[in-house]
Amino acid sequence: MQRLKKRRDFLAARKGFRRAGPYFVLESRDRGDSDEGRIGFTVSKRVARQAVVRNRIRRRLKEAVREAVSERQQTGRDLVVIARLPALRADFADLVGALSTALTASSETAHNDHSSRSRRKRRGPHKIPPERGGRDADGQQP
Repeated sequence: MQRLKKRRDFLAARKGFRRAGPYFVLESRDRGDSDEGRIGFTVSKRVARQAVVRNRIRRRLKEAVREAVSERQQTGRDLVVIARLPALRADFADLVGALSTALTASSETAHNDHSSRSRRKRRGPHKIPPERGGRDADGQQP
């Protein structure tokens, strides 16, 4: 698989399928072509402050992807794996199993043509009645 390197590709993958687990979040998008699949990894400083730890998590996830994807072809798809801290200490077999499950769900969703998920748009803050601690019509708290 090729690597995702550009920010716009990572952002485009956010609009597709999303599967959250204990070790990572998998985002997947069908590009609609038959080119080789691409994959990107994200390990933020929120996960681990030290670069050594972030790189170790990234290496573990890369190897898990290599093992999990060998069974199934991901042509025409962009995958983004967003790491979580438990991926550092997880048993490697569990990591590969979770990734295989997420990839299977991702590809099934693509085949069912439900890959674009609808996100609920927030239309502003919810109105809290004044008797429950919210503001009244003038914007004042009682």
